[in-house]
Amino acid sequence: MIFTETTLPGVLLLGLEKQADERGFFARSFCAEEFAARDLHTHFPQANISFNSAKGTLRGMHYQANPKPEPKVVRCTRGAIFDVAVDLRAGSSTYCGWTGHELSARNGRALYVPPGCAHGFITLDEHCEVHYLMGEFYDADLARGVRWDDHAFAIDWPFVPQVISARDAAYPDFLP
Repeated sequence: MIFTETTLPGVLLLGLEKQADERGFFARSFCAEEFAARDLHTHFPQANISFNSAKGTLRGMHYQANPKPEPKVVRCTRGAIFDVAVDLRAGSSTYCGWTGHELSARNGRALYVPPGCAHGFITLDEHCEVHYLMGEFYDADLARGVRWDDHAFAIDWPFVPQVISARDAAYPDFLP
């Protein structure tokens, strides 16, 4: 696996080290030993998939509050997304900062989102599928979100979303 730092401490782009031959390629998409060597979360008790029919579908910005904040490994397995993490960790040097990266079935990259960061994405293609490894079980009482277009973060999305849930559109202003 290839681990690449982003502008937010602890948020990492994960690349595949492909072993290719005439059949195609083989690559590890997760390795607990390699994660542990970098002090990353290694236990992922839940895996989720989201399917998004339309280009321009936005999901986010979601996180889970204490006492069960959730790290995530996010990979686009069909199509392409612009994937974003926002630093909500009080005291962080990049508090309220964001990082965004294209994840696609073509590039095979994933994003590691540590606890304390909100996460969301917008689909760049139709028929996108996104796979998540979740470091905590979902707890509806701890589910939180921030608005995708909040001025506190000033995320530079590639375009305005065409599809967004009522819940995601209605998050209140973030007060840093």
